[in-house]
Amino acid sequence: MKTTRFKIKYREFVNTLKHEYRFIFHDPGAILIIIGAIFIYSLAYSLAYGPQVLRNIPIAVVDHSHTASSRQLCRAMDATPNLWVAYKPTSMTEAKELFFSRKINGIVVIPSDYEKKLIRAEKVNLAVYADASYFLMYRQVFFDISKSVLTTGAEIEWMRFVSKGVPAEQAATLSDPVGSKIENLYNPYGGYATFIMPAILMVIIQQTLLVGIGLIGGTWRERGLYRTLIPQGEKRLSVLPMILGKAVVYLSIYTVTLLYVLGFHYKVFGYPMHASVLQIVLFLFPYLLACIFMGIALSTVFRHRENSLLFLLFVSIPFLMLSGASIPKESMPDWLFTFGKVIPSSSAVDGFIRLQSMGASLSDIQGAWITLWILAGVYLVLACVGIRLLMHRIEHEESQESLESPEIQTLTPEQPTLKNETPIA
Repeated sequence: MKTTRFKIKYREFVNTLKHEYRFIFHDPGAILIIIGAIFIYSLAYSLAYGPQVLRNIPIAVVDHSHTASSRQLCRAMDATPNLWVAYKPTSMTEAKELFFSRKINGIVVIPSDYEKKLIRAEKVNLAVYADASYFLMYRQVFFDISKSVLTTGAEIEWMRFVSKGVPAEQAATLSDPVGSKIENLYNPYGGYATFIMPAILMVIIQQTLLVGIGLIGGTWRERGLYRTLIPQGEKRLSVLPMILGKAVVYLSIYTVTLLYVLGFHYKVFGYPMHASVLQIVLFLFPYLLACIFMGIALSTVFRHRENSLLFLLFVSIPFLMLSGASIPKESMPDWLFTFGKVIPSSSAVDGFIRLQSMGASLSDIQGAWITLWILAGVYLVLACVGIRLLMHRIEHEESQESLESPEIQTLTPEQPTLKNETPIA
């Protein structure tokens, strides 16, 4: 009896594998989302963020001083790799016209008494206008202008001390008493791509899985395959072979794609790779399971295959924000941060960045890892319940249809013979 039951479950598992693979590889939309999207998105984002940092940002310098000191400051700003003194307008009005026509992204105004105040060792105020509508532009312009001003000020102080007879080494110490050396930890380039790509990759994995599984789930429902694979009268968890079959299909596909992305792609674009292969596999395994089971549970809600695409594309941006990639978790309300924990990508982004970019061990991200296992178990139960309820709903709809259109028995054109009728001679 147990052997027969095991054979039935195994047959359900194998049938699910066959149907799922066939629908994926015979559906251009499914191939594009489940297989092609992760390659397309990872390549597109990596190429777009390839330069890592913004270079040669055009700015304008309005020099009202016209002195050697002001020209030295202009040369210092132009010498930085990130700034380019593209224009030197004679008035603020001309600089505004250049700014509003999007030819420059920043304006520096040097006052007319700039050199005079420097000679008197008085405080000089420079006006800096940076384009804050583009945060990366604003950060780069403001940071590099401030650095150029501080460097020029230290050089002027050094020359002042030397002119008074102070030895050069002592003058260097007096002009810059607190030396600083900046090293970018975990992001050697200080680039945006190294910062954002690990988070985007985790969200891409989740969203392509959810959309792809919803797409195939809609196909299953449109073609009525749930009734054919699950015998009637089974117990509540009899849908488990179907769910495990689906999970094996998507695990096998994403294992191949992630080998490319985390191996070849990461090396080509030079992203940090501090985790071992075993650590990555152990961490991503519960994450993929959580995403797959979540996708199966959601797929039971969609009546048509296109519904999943519309719904899940709509929630992609909120999922990215709740992951803490674009907005720090410390800046979120506590209730919103807690709510975000129900989404697998929230824990995956935090754990993957610490593991791959920062070189943490699996024990250091134990909280995120355990959370993913818990989510995988919860969504597995929800997937089982969802498919079982879907099957009951389909059975109810079919019974309603049969009641609304009963079979009509038609009489034959032959003359009916009555009971006990005596034939006439």
